[in-house]
Amino acid sequence: MTRVKKGVNALKTRRNILRQAKGYRFDAFAHRRDKKNDFRRLWNVKINAFVRSHQITYSKFIGLLKKKGIGLDRKILAALAESKPETFARLLTHLT
Repeated sequence: MTRVKKGVNALKTRRNILRQAKGYRFDAFAHRRDKKNDFRRLWNVKINAFVRSHQITYSKFIGLLKKKGIGLDRKILAALAESKPETFARLLTHLT
């Protein structure tokens, strides 16, 4: 006799889960993309808060980074501003 390991039950479970998720699947797809924008916005706010405390605007700071050819992205800059403010301050003094 052949061995069946949850064949029917697995299909039934899958069908029920897909039926319950009906109508929400596009939201999950769209929100995965929105999450990237949300994090970028959060990083910008963190960088801006730290940079303004040193009397420079966010746009001038980003412009100086590009002019000096420093290739740190916003995620790294936000992490530096939050966890290692002294390193970020040294970067600021190097730029100005």
